[in-house]
Amino acid sequence: MKKSALLIEDNEQNRYLATFLLEYHGYRVVAAEDGERGIELARELRPDLVLLDIQLPRMDGYAVASALRLIEALRDIPIIAVTSYAMMGDRERALDAGCNGYIEKPIDPATFAEQIAKIAAFANPAP
Repeated sequence: MKKSALLIEDNEQNRYLATFLLEYHGYRVVAAEDGERGIELARELRPDLVLLDIQLPRMDGYAVASALRLIEALRDIPIIAVTSYAMMGDRERALDAGCNGYIEKPIDPATFAEQIAKIAAFANPAP
């Protein structure tokens, strides 16, 4: 059974690239263009992981991560911030909001899936 990934990203080109790379590495990808829809889909689908842009319309990624962490059924799902926010403190702010990891844009297609796998494994270590 394929692992599922929820991609919350408002930029069409970024969604396309991330979806392509994830599907190539065996994920089933569902995408949302904004945080509110992303939260709805997360509740409905309970994905294996969430990839979350921080700079989203209406509700930023920090608020989305915090909201997801308040939902009991979703608390253990790895959330990975994938963002162009790369200033000092941005990584810590994403982690404080509930993200398990942080990948800077532009993503490196050669290492993107490996980075995700490492963060997800760290977030949910094998028993």
